[in-house]
Amino acid sequence: MDIREQAEEVIMSKGGIAKSADFVAAGIRAADVVNMCNAGYLERVRHGYYQLAEKNMVSEEQLLAVLIPKGIICVESALFHYGYSDFAPRKWSIAIPRSMSRTKLDVDALALQPYYVQPELYELGKVTDSFNGVTLSVYDRERTICDCFKYRSRLDNELFNKALNAYANDTKKNLQSLSAYAKKLRVYKKVMELMEVLLNA
Repeated sequence: MDIREQAEEVIMSKGGIAKSADFVAAGIRAADVVNMCNAGYLERVRHGYYQLAEKNMVSEEQLLAVLIPKGIICVESALFHYGYSDFAPRKWSIAIPRSMSRTKLDVDALALQPYYVQPELYELGKVTDSFNGVTLSVYDRERTICDCFKYRSRLDNELFNKALNAYANDTKKNLQSLSAYAKKLRVYKKVMELMEVLLNA
């Protein structure tokens, strides 16, 4: 078996993305990995992570799951996921703990919009859901709406208003959770004032 076939086998066995250590374990030298990258056979996804260049069989969702397992889908990406926005974001909005190293977000194949969250609020409202068949962490509807208030300055008016109206009309909304999260995220007054208007409209 030649070195390329060997590399492909390693990558396939790891679900489409292999680490440098996986190649070493299979007896492939680091220099060979570099040569295969230069030859356009392998593609570096992030420092120490590789996929097959041609196949491009790894989805963005899989990359997120493997490379940034601590990331939680939030704000714009979560709004789109719940159908509160028609606008498919060009970047993945992900919440990550403030303590996490910035270099972990250096993923060539992914456009990311990071939101750095303090540890005590990081897990608030975290659930998991399927994104194109890949299970990822995402903030629930209520946390997502509270975050719209928290990061109001980053969102355009149309997106913000549409999201709140869609939430107000959502049969799955949970106003008790919304109220509890809003208190913890210190946006209670703003959230409640606006939700009252929308719900009584």
